Amino acid sequence: MTRLPIRLTVNGEPAEVLAEPRTHLADLLRGELLLTGTHIGCEHGVCGACTVELDGAPARSCITHAGACDGATIRTIEGFGEDAVMAALREAFSAEHALQCGYCTPGMLVAARDIVLRLPGADEARVREELSGNLCRCTGYRGIVRAVMRVLEERRGR
Repeated sequence: MTRLPIRLTVNGEPAEVLAEPRTHLADLLRGELLLTGTHIGCEHGVCGACTVELDGAPARSCITHAGACDGATIRTIEGFGEDAVMAALREAFSAEHALQCGYCTPGMLVAARDIVLRLPGADEARVREELSGNLCRCTGYRGIVRAVMRVLEERRGR
């Protein structure tokens, strides 16, 4: 099968890979670039485990064709390093017992970061609504919502 060149910036680093046209971004990230923090759950864009940042916005990498990302900037969970919002979320997730098995956590953190930055005035109902596209079978969401609310409230208090 024909492999196409795809040029990306991934976690701040330029990358050029050859991929079949049907390759999904999640498979490229995990298989070609060895960034395994992006988890694949449903492979239908429903569960959110594969959520990454694509040109600054959350995207389901399991249903995004890698070829459509040529020239894009991607950030996986591994690429948030010292990001202040992500650091606050990681701390809050730990403090609020917002994770158990950890499978959904990378995608959940990427989605939560987007909420904190895009909706600084969000209340609990809005946070729940925004997180509804990310499934967690372990926690029941209480800790996750508390963690996001904690970060929102900390940022409002500044």
